Amino acid sequence: MKKILTWVLVLAMLAMGAALAEGEKITAQGVGQGIDGDVVVQVVADATTLYEVEVLEQNETVGIGSIAVEKLPGAIVEANSIAVDGIAGATVTSNAIKDAIQAALTDAGIDPAPFMVEQAAGEAAEKTAVTLDCDVVIVGAGGAGLTAAVRATQAGAKVLVLEKMPMVGGNSLKASGGMNCAGTKFQEAAGIVDSGVQEFIEDTMNGGHQLNDLALVTTMAENSAEAVEWLESIGAPLPRVAATGGTTHKYLHSPEDGSPVGAYLVAKLGEEAEKQGIEIMLNTTATEILMDGGAAVGVKANDAEHEYTVNAKAVILATGGFGANFELMCSFNPSLANAVTTNHPGATGDGILMAEAVGAATVDMDQIQLHPTVYQATSMLVSEKMRSLGAILVNQEGRRFCNDLATRDAVSAAELEQTGGYAYIIFDQNLVDNNKSAKQYIELGMAVTGDTYEALAQAMGVDEAAFVETMNTWNAAVAAGEDAEFGRNNGMDADLSTAPFYAIQIAPGIHHTMGGIKIDTDTEVIDTEGNPIPGLFAAGETTGGVHGGNRIGGNAVCDFVVFGRIAGAQAAAYAAAAEVAPAA
Repeated sequence: MKKILTWVLVLAMLAMGAALAEGEKITAQGVGQGIDGDVVVQVVADATTLYEVEVLEQNETVGIGSIAVEKLPGAIVEANSIAVDGIAGATVTSNAIKDAIQAALTDAGIDPAPFMVEQAAGEAAEKTAVTLDCDVVIVGAGGAGLTAAVRATQAGAKVLVLEKMPMVGGNSLKASGGMNCAGTKFQEAAGIVDSGVQEFIEDTMNGGHQLNDLALVTTMAENSAEAVEWLESIGAPLPRVAATGGTTHKYLHSPEDGSPVGAYLVAKLGEEAEKQGIEIMLNTTATEILMDGGAAVGVKANDAEHEYTVNAKAVILATGGFGANFELMCSFNPSLANAVTTNHPGATGDGILMAEAVGAATVDMDQIQLHPTVYQATSMLVSEKMRSLGAILVNQEGRRFCNDLATRDAVSAAELEQTGGYAYIIFDQNLVDNNKSAKQYIELGMAVTGDTYEALAQAMGVDEAAFVETMNTWNAAVAAGEDAEFGRNNGMDADLSTAPFYAIQIAPGIHHTMGGIKIDTDTEVIDTEGNPIPGLFAAGETTGGVHGGNRIGGNAVCDFVVFGRIAGAQAAAYAAAAEVAPAA
């Protein structure tokens, strides 16, 4: 990693081996490795005090790493310590900033050790009670919450969004493939005529092992094309169409430039929310649903300084799943105790627990999905889109071992049976040139490379002859349009013949919790007696029933857009009806 260093005033002194004078300030720069290149930080300090920390150069993801760039330097200066909590959800960028500060101090002749001590917390101040009023309060600002907020506001409701994390997006930011939809104009333009609504329903039900709620799946499929049109209307078109694992047709819609769909949609939805004047309260945790006469009428919440009572005519829960709550997951599946998770740290099932506390039913809570392509060192997901664009999986023997684009549970199970319980995802330069995520994986040092198949096999440590045979067999299958070995029928539009070649070692990791709050097709939360709870709605990964026993890649985005829109519209309508209802 390159070092950038600027010394002000003290350069000559250090060159002569002189020590800094007591209290003498230095200005220095250091570099840390971010998610997408170097993060250059400038520090003004002396031996005991950090006076200024400023990020001079960075290329971090907007809405994720950019939050750390904005918030962390000030927190470090205020605490006079590098040992402050990083920004949750932006760990790589947070660590890059901290590493850069240490490098700057060290290179300028200041021992960073005193700044690595965590500062003692002061006595917590008593929180101020605050009452807020709105038509619709939405708990969670991920994809479902933002979609619901925009749609409810379009329908005329006054909306307030509460988000416990320091940024919007949640797990939606991690979606890197696309959004599955059927019957869209983009499919028609691409000449895709066999990806209709009924086929989408069948693929989703089959992928979920028929455990799905058919009514919810049908609602999702039937509303998917309209959802894509709506996204385009707010400046978020998804015109590229491809296949994804576990489907027989091409449903996956993604941005024109190949950007990861999650961050793209979160950014666009965030811009629309800002345009509409929607208030989003970050670092604000909802703790309780307020009930009156059996109906939801608001929530209790808090932040560092306040205790909030939010009075609302309708409540939408969009708090995501529980893939980062190991205690809860292990209550259903103890074998997951030592697994890695791709979920962001806020995915702890808060909405599910709050809903249960007011009598809501849950469904499929034991259905917890492993994703087959997780980079274990950092728990970073390697997108399924890589395989939809032509990548394949090989084992430690250099051989393919399954249909690489089968359902996630099937591929994960096959990987776990291989030597060491892991595999490699193989791709070439042509794929890199057509996919931003692939470039990012390489820049992060996740991939090994070779100019020939033999060289890549050596870098992977697999049998050269076997690997070369595997690659030649695969390329011949692509040319013939038939995978005789494993029956793969998607993601075969381009072979893997363009050097250089790349491989990333991957293994299964916890990715999605299919279970959650039980809802109907209007996103009303259903109680344990089978009745809707008035005024309470839910959408996104916090709900169960849509995905059954296994989620098809690309369906989570469709889920949060379709049901987020429904929740927003239904909650706004409920609030409007409550506004005009005569007093009892």
